[in-house]
Amino acid sequence: MVVQLQAAAKSCLMQQSAAEKCLQSTRTAELIQQGSFSDSIRELPDPITTPGRPDKPQLVPPSQLKSRKLGSVLGRVSLLHAIAHIEFNAINLAWDAIYRFPNLPAQYYLDWASVAHDETRHFSMLNARLQQLGYQYGDFPAHNGLWEMALRTQHDVTARMALVPRVLEARGLDVTPGMIDRLDQIKDSQSADILRLILSEEVRHVEIGSRWFAYLCEREGKQVEAAFLALVNEYARGSVRLPMNRPARAAASFSVAELDALQLIALSH
Repeated sequence: MVVQLQAAAKSCLMQQSAAEKCLQSTRTAELIQQGSFSDSIRELPDPITTPGRPDKPQLVPPSQLKSRKLGSVLGRVSLLHAIAHIEFNAINLAWDAIYRFPNLPAQYYLDWASVAHDETRHFSMLNARLQQLGYQYGDFPAHNGLWEMALRTQHDVTARMALVPRVLEARGLDVTPGMIDRLDQIKDSQSADILRLILSEEVRHVEIGSRWFAYLCEREGKQVEAAFLALVNEYARGSVRLPMNRPARAAASFSVAELDALQLIALSH
């Protein structure tokens, strides 16, 4: 079976059921990774303003999300649900990176299919853990920030590679170690181990974004660090915060100059 990339990615994107999205995403990514795909994406696709998602969770502004203490079961479940929601969005973002942007090397599509595969597994692990604790994905409200950035960068693959992997997803590299420590402190090693696995694999995802951002800058004759910081200042200055996991970001191909500049941006607001 040969996968036509644009059609297959759209199908994964538009699947509403979380369970069916995971099954389809895994199956499609595995076929692509086996080399069973046609990468002849030559035309800009029809715009997708809203990907397929279940009726729940209810999407609300971030300011309406409750902050709960991690020491309670409800607080722990709320945290795991928030991360599961990020991973669910990350499935859509990976397929959108394939669907939306034509005329790129075959390796680009292979890389983002591998990310979709990982994000699907991450979501499935988190949802299974929620179910062990008596809950499931959709039981708590969530926000739509990741997909909103996908829409803001739908016109420009260079902006997408800079701002989704290297700003929004890289933020996970910064905050996940603290979450792991807090889960260890309350003796929830099962949840902590899931986050350890996710953290180790998210470094590669951010590195993929870094690599393709550098490729696109070279193709466009831009200096990587200057182009990245210009895009951050234009689109996402308020999303740059401390603390910053410099070792993990360095492993994901951030330069020292980029890290220093991001730290200054974070300190300025």
